[in-house]
Amino acid sequence: MQILATIAVVVQVLSAIGVIVLVLLQHGKGADMGAAFGSGSSGSLFGATGSANFLSRMTAVLATVFFVCTLALAFVANSRTGARSPASVMDAVTPPATAPASGVPAAGVPAPAPAVPAGNDATQKSGGPGDIPK
Repeated sequence: MQILATIAVVVQVLSAIGVIVLVLLQHGKGADMGAAFGSGSSGSLFGATGSANFLSRMTAVLATVFFVCTLALAFVANSRTGARSPASVMDAVTPPATAPASGVPAAGVPAPAPAVPAGNDATQKSGGPGDIPK
């Protein structure tokens, strides 16, 4: 099974490089836009819509090979971890802990605001030399 995975990776990388090269070699349909507006003799706005040429057919073939190799690698990776992996990602999550009896709040629960002593009112002005009136 390891040899098949290695072969699939090599074929996938080669097909990806081939698709990149073939896409870069092809003449874009947008290049004929100037010809459509009077500087050439193109019959349609986005070029001819006839049969595909060799480069576009090879691009389609290599893209199909790339996707088949990707599916094969996904199948191989899934069959390797079969019994060890959980059925769902959420199966590996532990439930949150409940609040302990010590008075410390659980994670995600805001702590209550501390009580202000009666003699220390924060709203009163001290009137000291450091205070600047606003």
